[in-house]
Amino acid sequence: MTYKNLALTALAVATGCSSSNTNQTNSAAFNHDWIQDKEYNLTILHTNDNHGNFWQNKYGERGMAARATLVNNIRNEVQAEGGSVLLLSGGDINTGVPESDLQDAEPDFIGMNMIGYDAMTLGNHEFDNTLDVLAKQEGWANFPFISANIYKNGKRMFDAYKIFNKDGIKIAVIGLTTEDTAKIGNPEFISELEFRDPKVEAKALIAELKATENPDVIIAATHMGHYLNGDNGSNAPGDVQLARYLNEGDLDMIVGGHSQEPVCMEGAEYANFKPGQDCAPDVQNGTDIVQAHEWGKYVGRADYTFINGEFTLQSYNLIPVNLKTKIKNAEGKKVRVLIQDEIAQDQAVFNALKPFQDKGQDALNIQIGQSNGVLQGERKIVRNNQTNLGRLIATSHMQRAKADFAIMNSGGVRASIETGNISYKDVLTVQPFGNIITYVDMTGAEVMDYLNVVGTKTRDSGAYAQFAGIQMTVASDQVTNVVIAGKALDTAATYRFTIPSFNAAGGDGYPNITAHPAFVNTGYVDAEVLKDYIQANSPINVDDFAPKGEITHL
Repeated sequence: MTYKNLALTALAVATGCSSSNTNQTNSAAFNHDWIQDKEYNLTILHTNDNHGNFWQNKYGERGMAARATLVNNIRNEVQAEGGSVLLLSGGDINTGVPESDLQDAEPDFIGMNMIGYDAMTLGNHEFDNTLDVLAKQEGWANFPFISANIYKNGKRMFDAYKIFNKDGIKIAVIGLTTEDTAKIGNPEFISELEFRDPKVEAKALIAELKATENPDVIIAATHMGHYLNGDNGSNAPGDVQLARYLNEGDLDMIVGGHSQEPVCMEGAEYANFKPGQDCAPDVQNGTDIVQAHEWGKYVGRADYTFINGEFTLQSYNLIPVNLKTKIKNAEGKKVRVLIQDEIAQDQAVFNALKPFQDKGQDALNIQIGQSNGVLQGERKIVRNNQTNLGRLIATSHMQRAKADFAIMNSGGVRASIETGNISYKDVLTVQPFGNIITYVDMTGAEVMDYLNVVGTKTRDSGAYAQFAGIQMTVASDQVTNVVIAGKALDTAATYRFTIPSFNAAGGDGYPNITAHPAFVNTGYVDAEVLKDYIQANSPINVDDFAPKGEITHL
């Protein structure tokens, strides 16, 4: 990754690549303040996929108050040694923890301001709410939202990049958002937006930056996902494809998000990474690619040196934020112990965020029922298999709408429900998006056409469907052997099925059925429907909802 002096003729490269809301070039654009042969130290800190986790969990893990202490300690250490620090976010601040969701993530942005983030890219979950809420969040933030590939009315909706000067080193940070947002974002909120190919946008933007700003270092803060060897399945291309698409060395570093992985490599494969272990980032086409898992579990730390234009990674680490592991104590009981030394909570951040936590707790810690086992909604399981929780949710929707069967996208199932008491908070954690239950009456022939799209969605994606009230075989991208209410599907009969409003409007690439003459929006919010069902049927027997081979994949 080498800085290259540009010839004056390179100015022509930028023709046609300018944007309406990027930083303006000035006469000093090609001046650099670093000293020949001097070694500079630059530390890049990063997080991603916060998803409302501003507060520590019930085990004392994570939380922004402890994150603030960790970041400030690193800043003090680096600055004492004459270095500089840049703190970036890979996006998805929104959605996942009810205390945050109910307050439009205001505590999360307050925490980020106090920690001192320099910039964040837009994640797809920044579009879970109306654009008015997003504008309000941007106003709360004391740092820029950046994304080069989100357009509204033909113009970039956000700044494409931000320039930072760290001890004379000129750093350009560009933002990029997964183009899948058009598919997985709420169609009601993003219909007027355009999510262009981030690879194409990045290539043009980097050419423009070289010609107009001439930065020493170019970093991309992305929310595109890391997919091993670029194998993205049904997801949009991610960070690996981005790095390979560009000219070698054009991009020094990618600070990623979206796939919610600790990107730690062992050769060309993911390492079996555990908190506290060494982590080696991915390197593709001369670009270091990092990602700090999710929920503020880690702060990623990349220590670089800069000498005569050479930007070189010296060390990388994912630092756990008060994460714990289970061990057996002297009595043989499993207890949780800290993996590393405890990080104290920053008192100012703690005090600022506690009123938001208390306000949320008052509304959420109401017990609504019980379960005799785990209701499985873990991301990697529910996006690949039928689960008891997926079937429970679909069953609750089916009952409310008096439908024959129900479809639930697995991307709308955000967590498991543990054995024992179930609170309102548990339900909102599982279904945080506020989707509405909709239904449609279709002929059997129409149902078959619909199932051949929805029932064949690729596994390991949020589009993968959970079902209740229906049996089928899926093979070679086709659905067969469909049985509803114990009888083979009749193409001439009429059937009613439920679907979340997000998918009914075309989300996750499902057919848009809102214009169907028999389409009905019930007005019932999904989490409220699930809450009512659990209350009415408690205690929940998980075996009643266990998949029994109704959906067979060949």
